[in-house]
Amino acid sequence: MTLFTEDLETTKQFYVDVFQAKSVFEDDNSAVFGFGPTLVNLLRATSAPELVEPAQVGAPDAGARAVYTVGVDDVDAVCAQLAERGIVLLNGPMDRPWGIRTASFRDPAGHIWEIAH
Repeated sequence: MTLFTEDLETTKQFYVDVFQAKSVFEDDNSAVFGFGPTLVNLLRATSAPELVEPAQVGAPDAGARAVYTVGVDDVDAVCAQLAERGIVLLNGPMDRPWGIRTASFRDPAGHIWEIAH
């Protein structure tokens, strides 16, 4: 998946610090991280138009359009680790009516991540 960011360096460091992810590829416009078999490509928003034309690249403050979910064994423990890393939660941890415990936070580019068990 490719996520657009206005500040590649800050967003890249966020992924290193929060997810303890290792970059599998980098160039001047992107950084790719491996999450198991999934690759997350952080791409400078200025390089994104050619990927989505004729659609437009949305502004980071245009509102949430997606939530990226990562399964964890203990939502509360992960929330404690996130707090130690300076991450402010958007919500949670909470028990959802459909039986899953979740918490959500935002990366520096505005993408919403959810941890769930």
